[in-house]
Amino acid sequence: MTQKGISGGAKTALIYDSACPVCSTTVKWIEKNGEKDSFEMVACQSETLDARFPGIEPEACRQAMHLVLPDGTVLRGEKALPEIFKRLKRYRPLAAFFRLPGVELVGRIFYRWFAVRRYAIAGLFHISLRKNK
Repeated sequence: MTQKGISGGAKTALIYDSACPVCSTTVKWIEKNGEKDSFEMVACQSETLDARFPGIEPEACRQAMHLVLPDGTVLRGEKALPEIFKRLKRYRPLAAFFRLPGVELVGRIFYRWFAVRRYAIAGLFHISLRKNK
């Protein structure tokens, strides 16, 4: 889903579920591989979420990541992935992958399947919040 009109500030804000081990691990990977100062990471459990991003409901951001671009555009779930890859140093060329025919449909199906099962998947791979701290 794409949404307009939320002022995100100068950086691209990545809103994620900090209670999710997979999400927290992914955010750390993005921080490590992102261009300097390209992202602001915001937990959907943040007390300032509603004030800063009034169009994003906490429940919605627990279901899928949200990327708020500097112009206020909001990209949700799989739609955020190409924009994230565009801001990663060594992985920028992978953003073009998302323009291939059929990738959007497959990406949407996989993202939704994965998002519902991410806690179980974290358990399978022994990913925990303790390891992320």
